[in-house]
Amino acid sequence: MRRRRPARTLTATVALAGSLALAGCSSAADASAHAGTKGPELSVSGAYIPQPVMADMAAGYFTVTNTGDTDAELTSVSSDLAADITMHTTTDNRMRKVNSLTVPAGGRLTLSSGGNHLMLMELTHKPVAGDKVSMELHFATAGPIGVTVPVEPTGYRPKD
Repeated sequence: MRRRRPARTLTATVALAGSLALAGCSSAADASAHAGTKGPELSVSGAYIPQPVMADMAAGYFTVTNTGDTDAELTSVSSDLAADITMHTTTDNRMRKVNSLTVPAGGRLTLSSGGNHLMLMELTHKPVAGDKVSMELHFATAGPIGVTVPVEPTGYRPKD
């Protein structure tokens, strides 16, 4: 004897099969969307620290270029020169501490006087013009980048 399935059961079965098929398509689409992704590709240029006026505080500047196809987040900077390094933005002449700075895909993050910059606090010693300082830049989704940063005279401004 053959029993017939109620219409509700058949509808639910078809809906479940359709959902599973769509989930499979979604995974395949996600995989192909990421297949060509190479991620952030970062380099640092133009780094410098002006010789600080104060014995315990300095500023740091550089440009990070991202030739990759996804944004990168600069999350911290470390150095033997300072116990504490924080990142800041400046808008409307107001400086504000931030937890990260974005390096856009195919773009640049520029840290410069009057804009985004580093604050190096609790210096281990006061660097002078001609010194070199090691820094390490840390990113959320990319490996760290080590940079040797020259100390320039107080008031130094890089050429454009």
